[in-house]
Amino acid sequence: MPTFVFMKFPNKLENKLAQRREHKAFRTLGSPSNLVDFSSNDYLGFAKSEGIFETAHQFLIDTNCKVNGATGSRLLSGNYRLYDVIEKQISEFHEVEAALIFNSGYDANLGFFSSVPQRGDVILYDEFVHASIRDGIQLSNAKSYKFKHNDLEDLKCHLERSREVSSKESEIYVVTESVFSMDGDTPDLAKMSQLIKKKAAYFIVDEAHSLGVFGQYGCGKVQELDLEKAVFARIVTFGKALGCHGAAILGSENLKQYLVNFSRSFIYTTGLTPHALATIKAAYKYLNISSSISTSLNTGPVENSQQKLKKNITFFKTEIQRLGLQNLFIESNSAIHCCVVSGTIKTKKTANQLQEKGYDVKAILSPTVSVGEERLRFCLHAYNSTKEITGVLDNLRIFVK
Repeated sequence: MPTFVFMKFPNKLENKLAQRREHKAFRTLGSPSNLVDFSSNDYLGFAKSEGIFETAHQFLIDTNCKVNGATGSRLLSGNYRLYDVIEKQISEFHEVEAALIFNSGYDANLGFFSSVPQRGDVILYDEFVHASIRDGIQLSNAKSYKFKHNDLEDLKCHLERSREVSSKESEIYVVTESVFSMDGDTPDLAKMSQLIKKKAAYFIVDEAHSLGVFGQYGCGKVQELDLEKAVFARIVTFGKALGCHGAAILGSENLKQYLVNFSRSFIYTTGLTPHALATIKAAYKYLNISSSISTSLNTGPVENSQQKLKKNITFFKTEIQRLGLQNLFIESNSAIHCCVVSGTIKTKKTANQLQEKGYDVKAILSPTVSVGEERLRFCLHAYNSTKEITGVLDNLRIFVK
């Protein structure tokens, strides 16, 4: 093999890596395993669905779309007809005026928050929002302040203070998540929307971990609560319950046109491949079990998947109570359940012990979560059996006690 000679690695970067290793928080890329899945975001099993794969493949054949790449950004050569078809499908499914597809949820949040709030505006965000939202906010010219997690009183104080110190032309944007990725809990979106409306602010909700899990046909929390008209923008991502790739921002036609013109993560990137879009189309078809397609989908396998997931969530919570583990878990009705162990070494050790028993449970460490809040993150799926759920929790009880 040839010998490669590299430039000296910068000392500052080497020191940062050394610090991670010293604090036992060094990240490495894992490999696929045959362990029982309690770690992936594939809540409905769509990522491995042969039906969705075949539907997407057949769609490309039927439309004679034998193309491997988008060939450019959507503003240049990459806006082929399939985009329009799927964005219309998504907007109708989510009962919204327009949808704009981005290459990922990270790109969507980066593109929205870096371009929509203007200089002199204010962004109020839940302290636990996703890193992609925070990164987008950092690129914005607007001022930003965090409010206490799911705390309506603290949000109210921030809204009132922002109105007092801001000019009449200033806009206020409030962002939260319908399901928080590291806690699995849900804010009171209805009361939050009332408060935000009263203060004449704009409401943004990230539905990454809600799509496919909550609402009729998995439409998400916002629609489940009939809050579509109260929310300025929704971000839905396809890499979780839909089992594919990409994301979309849902809102008005004006918002869509604004993002097309000013969102840098949309403008300056190559579009998704036809196969990626066809997979999104197929996944939504499997979610939207209407009378017109239920026969072709064998009376709705997705509805069964959602029912199984909900039953598993209920069973998981029941087993937590039976085994006396409720004090360790953050309250959640979603597919995400977190057991706070505290301490990097102890959390990693417990995760390794569960993996040795055959259960793929991941440790979530600082800086992803605050120091002292290190945890085990359990992701539930439609395909987990009750035996697997009881087994992993029974082993957890032994290891943590």
